[in-house]
Amino acid sequence: MNQQDTICAVATAQGGAIGIIRVSGPKAIAATNNIFIPHNAKQGNLSQRDPYTLTFGYIHDKTTNQRIDEVLVSLFRAPHSYTGEDSTEISCHASPYILQQVMQLLLHEGCRIAQPGEFTQRAFLHGKMDLSQAEAVADLIASTSAASHRLAMNQMRGGFSKQLSELRNQLLHLTSLMELELDFSDHEELEFADRKELNQLAQHIETVIERLVNSFSVGNAIKNGIPVAIIGATNAGKSTLLNALVGEERAIVSNIHGTTRDVIEDTINLSGTLFRFIDTAGIRQTDDSIEAMGIERSFKAMAQAEIVLLMYDLTQGEDTFRSFYEQIQQHLAGKQVVVVMNKCDIATPPTTLPSFINTTQATYQTIAISARQQLHINELETILTHMAALPSLAPTEVVVTNARHYEALSNALQAIRRVEQGLQDNLSGDLVSQDLRECIFHLSDIVGEVTTDAVLGNIFSHFCIGK
Repeated sequence: MNQQDTICAVATAQGGAIGIIRVSGPKAIAATNNIFIPHNAKQGNLSQRDPYTLTFGYIHDKTTNQRIDEVLVSLFRAPHSYTGEDSTEISCHASPYILQQVMQLLLHEGCRIAQPGEFTQRAFLHGKMDLSQAEAVADLIASTSAASHRLAMNQMRGGFSKQLSELRNQLLHLTSLMELELDFSDHEELEFADRKELNQLAQHIETVIERLVNSFSVGNAIKNGIPVAIIGATNAGKSTLLNALVGEERAIVSNIHGTTRDVIEDTINLSGTLFRFIDTAGIRQTDDSIEAMGIERSFKAMAQAEIVLLMYDLTQGEDTFRSFYEQIQQHLAGKQVVVVMNKCDIATPPTTLPSFINTTQATYQTIAISARQQLHINELETILTHMAALPSLAPTEVVVTNARHYEALSNALQAIRRVEQGLQDNLSGDLVSQDLRECIFHLSDIVGEVTTDAVLGNIFSHFCIGK
């Protein structure tokens, strides 16, 4: 990426009334000015305008002497812009033709089309935000619930960065004391830091990092949805239930056994909590190799799920369900399970949980529904919401939602634990300092202080173009 280039991109999605084109770089103002005519000639050209101003006028194609559109141009000057560079934003009508014409004029003026996430990447490189804040921008755009929005906003405002900075300052203090002793190693009587106090500080740092690591399970559920696997024998109504939950024909429904041969996923927001429903292949004995692969994926989905909807086809009888249950019982250990007694509109459900179900292995609830007739679906959604029971989070609480952050924090946690062990074992200061530096390295990696170009490229490639 050449930061001397001036970049441009459409920053709004199709389908709206207004389209915005962003321009950033050394020639952003000049390039925009060359295709823009202000409505009031007394305003002068854009290069003479004050920052943070809006100018009404026209996009003009000098080659054809044609007006393309009436627009508003927002002006920002370095370093006080999103990217830290000279920038403009052209607000025009959202016709695909108009947007294409304006983009072509900017390209003719020497701009190039921005790469995915390049505006935010430039903001990071110019010190407008650290890497964790930049990643929060993508999370904010992708947020689908109040909780995921709140976490992304907190991280983007620097809540996570502040906590990491405090940890790094404590670690640097610890490191400086250890390495100061190394400088005077020939004076054995000198000790700049009490080992007991150092160990207490290391334990405090471990506690904070461990809390952040442990928060990832909650953060991941909020960000990506709580995984709910719909498990059952063939034709138990799994796909019909998925369609009823998501409100559309997401999965093919047929009375032919083995119709679903792969996992099908969709998400839905229930009372502010995001759930990720996974419809799976019906579990049965089969000689069909393709169906067998789907069944294997059903077991994998069950292993990854926090909640399992166990479909009980009432028309097949209790003995059939018992035979099925015995096949999957060992995979339910530690799970939250809802026994969904389906087809209650044509068969009478039992009043209690079947006696053969092992309630010591997992947490069970039951509900009778008709997926086809959509009976008691709302009651099932209520059960799911109560089962999720995500903890209430304070507006400023730091929760880890990013897998890269989780990996770095896990590595930092291992390093600080080695520091504690080294202090307890009275290891030499240079060995303890090595682990301290490794802990600092992993925390610094999160905010981008030691990140490589390859890592940056991978992170920002997942952004949308225009951001």
